[in-house]
Amino acid sequence: MNDKQCVAEEAVRHVQDGMLIGLGTGSTANAFIEALARRYAEEGLRIRVAASSVVSTIKAQELGLPLVAMEHLTSLDLYVDGADEVSPDLALLKGRGSDLVREKLLARASDRFLVLVDESKLVGRIGERYPIPVEVMPFAWQVVLRELERHGAQGGLRPNASKDGLAVTSHGSLVLDMRFPVEMPSAALNALLDAMSGVVEHGIFHGLAGSVLVVSEGHVRTLSPAGP
Repeated sequence: MNDKQCVAEEAVRHVQDGMLIGLGTGSTANAFIEALARRYAEEGLRIRVAASSVVSTIKAQELGLPLVAMEHLTSLDLYVDGADEVSPDLALLKGRGSDLVREKLLARASDRFLVLVDESKLVGRIGERYPIPVEVMPFAWQVVLRELERHGAQGGLRPNASKDGLAVTSHGSLVLDMRFPVEMPSAALNALLDAMSGVVEHGIFHGLAGSVLVVSEGHVRTLSPAGP
């Protein structure tokens, strides 16, 4: 069993009968979907799932998990997904894929957001290793970019995978990949981007993680938010 499978097996123990569960996107999320499908088949769990992407939707369908469309959701019992970075205050960086809007909707709608990562995803600050994705309305990207530059950020539009055009999200938006001054904490960045006109969504998930399961060489430890 590899580390992704190991942390997925730990995560699936948090699933209880009757739950409505949000499914993340990516290789770690895929391992969780597979582990969840095994429990569903073997134990006859009465669960339903909602997916954060077309890819996760297809995988859940292939494995026979009962799906609920996002437009029918009001809340989730549990959302399980990975992250690109996790800071000491359990702020997350997500969005190197193209499903920021769905991912953050599910994270906010869930009673508990369970994050699955390996040790390499732990960083000293958000944006340490990757630029912060800022999903923008197509007609507003230049205005947003100029405003971000006024706050000391540097970056530009994300190209598509073949490098012959621009990346377009599942929401139909463009993405600015931006690096911010190191002295800007995640809470301040989160507030700045939340308030900026033309921004559809961004990759900082601040104050949303319920617990972070960190796997290293087959051993899983749990990080929880600090108390007040």
